[in-house]
Amino acid sequence: MCKALNIKYVFWVLVIIMAIIGFDLNKISIERTGDVRGEIKINNNVSIKEIDKISVPIKREGQEGLRFGFEFTSDYEPKIGSALIKGNVIVVEDKKKAEDILKQWKKDKKAESDVMTAVLNTVLEKCNIEALILSREVNLPPSIPLPKVKPKKA
Repeated sequence: MCKALNIKYVFWVLVIIMAIIGFDLNKISIERTGDVRGEIKINNNVSIKEIDKISVPIKREGQEGLRFGFEFTSDYEPKIGSALIKGNVIVVEDKKKAEDILKQWKKDKKAESDVMTAVLNTVLEKCNIEALILSREVNLPPSIPLPKVKPKKA
């Protein structure tokens, strides 16, 4: 007896809406200004300082390159140190959407949440790691919480 196989083919259309194609740092600064004592609070912050159109060699027809200039800071309380990282995230976006992003940025210094979410998550991912390494070099507490082993209670 032969059974017929019911095979369904699913075709996916790949539409590249936005792609992060570059990340670079142009300023890294960290300093310890006091001794590490007591309870320390660390405030990490990231902000987009500028968005502008750039020419990128890696794009499809109908796409534009955008450069998101950012600033990442880690401030220690009490004032025992700080870190500053500046750089750029390069994004390829649909031409119309890129124009809308630029228009909105020039108008009120905001951009669409899906684009900003992707850009800010990229900045946080890369800069938190960099800040963690830098904080070790100047003997500051880690800028992000690290896992710790706790002894088992008997």
